[in-house]
Amino acid sequence: MKLIDTLQDEHVLIDQVLGSLRSYVDGLVSGTADPDDGRRFAAFFTEFAGHFHHDREERVLFHALVADAELPGDRGPVHALLHEHAEMEEWMREMTPFLERRPQSEGDCDRVRTLAIRYSHALWRHIDAENSVLFPEGAERLGRCGIRELPDRPMSQAEAAAREDGARLVVRYPPLADISFTRGDGCFMCRAHGETCNGLEAEWWSELEWEEFFLR
Repeated sequence: MKLIDTLQDEHVLIDQVLGSLRSYVDGLVSGTADPDDGRRFAAFFTEFAGHFHHDREERVLFHALVADAELPGDRGPVHALLHEHAEMEEWMREMTPFLERRPQSEGDCDRVRTLAIRYSHALWRHIDAENSVLFPEGAERLGRCGIRELPDRPMSQAEAAAREDGARLVVRYPPLADISFTRGDGCFMCRAHGETCNGLEAEWWSELEWEEFFLR
């Protein structure tokens, strides 16, 4: 399904810019990064990752899963991922003022680092959950309903500019590899598991799928 493939491709750049954000914050704290680039990072995650990428997930893919595949929208994967979109949008608004200026105190240094770590860890886990669970399982369920393709839209001028800036930021601030953070595929690696979602099998599987599972 072309839209899902496109969304997954966009995750590659978003993933890289998250690592660059972490490198930028380290540079901001040490005094080597340009505060003007903080506005570019904020614009990338607001315009490209938010207004373009997340918007199409919500308005097109998530909507189709609920309306056409008749999957629950008030619980399970769709509900959990929608909640994370809103949560991370709020976190970016909170972090933006810190990204756009040099820290004035040790407290500022600690705060901007904490905010960047929280945001990057959450979005990395979110990307892994969509790539490994929602996208493949969603495409399969839409296919069962006869839906082979979903509509897409072009980027706005602001979204395209943010994307281009993101690609440049990856070069300017080589992505940090956070060796303290464990990533992986599947529901059990998702931060929503056991909190706002009980996992794919519990939330999405039909009686037939459970029967087939036990027969195997």
